[in-house]
Amino acid sequence: MNTTAESFWWYVTLEGRPGSEEILASLADMSGSIGSEETAGDAAVLLRAYFRSSQDLGFWLERLGWALSPWPEIKIADMGKIENKQWHTDWKEAFPPLPVGERIVVLAPWHKGSEPEGRMPLYIYPGSAFGTGYHESTQIVLTLLERSVVPGGEAADIGAGSGILSIAAVKLGARHVRARDLDPAVLSEISHNLGLNDIQSGTVDLEEGNLLDGMDDTVDLLMANIIIEPLLQMLPRVPSRLKKGGRALFSGLLSKERERFCAALEQTGLRVVDELSLGDWWGVAVEAYAAPSRG
Repeated sequence: MNTTAESFWWYVTLEGRPGSEEILASLADMSGSIGSEETAGDAAVLLRAYFRSSQDLGFWLERLGWALSPWPEIKIADMGKIENKQWHTDWKEAFPPLPVGERIVVLAPWHKGSEPEGRMPLYIYPGSAFGTGYHESTQIVLTLLERSVVPGGEAADIGAGSGILSIAAVKLGARHVRARDLDPAVLSEISHNLGLNDIQSGTVDLEEGNLLDGMDDTVDLLMANIIIEPLLQMLPRVPSRLKKGGRALFSGLLSKERERFCAALEQTGLRVVDELSLGDWWGVAVEAYAAPSRG
């Protein structure tokens, strides 16, 4: 994960209306950008997002496509590659220690030793996997996790990305976590972050998998910080994967999607027990209220 070895980066320029600066920055973050530059004009806002050359441009465009789907007014204006700037030092300044919720602080590994007193550190290397902690949707689910984790319980992290939720769950008291992601390339990043946090071997099991496919055991806590369509696809199987009194945390949802998602929860036999909004983003903690049928 050494950025100095890359001779160039890919870039993709996003275009939005004036006032969409925060949305553009969130889209870049969600898709795995390592940095961005913004240009604002009277008629449009342009944000050039940079991506690592360790993956081809098509890989990053696919990730951007997922992130862009709820925002039809945002378009891709340009793309290409740019020679390596001296970001091997400058980019680190974009990841200062970040307090989240009441107990957590997210830190890049080069900030070890600067943890605020009374905060539990999560050391996350800002790689290409989603989940550095700096996106509102990740902050939402971490805050909900603080309020939900079962000491000694079993957890599952669906679409694990950087592994930040798995690490937080363990540090908050979970005994074991299954960390699943559809992209096998991120599993090495999760493993790296587990090592940064001194998570004991066997505490977090890494596996390639799509949503809940092939997952037949039950957990006390299920976590998923992904966008609405895969969440809706997964919902009907969630109640049968929760132990009695278990809880599921969902984030990666826009505030404007709340009504649609809550309606789907009710149809699935899940009820809202906690929720949180930050900026344009919304997340929710739910419990089963009807006897689940195994799917």
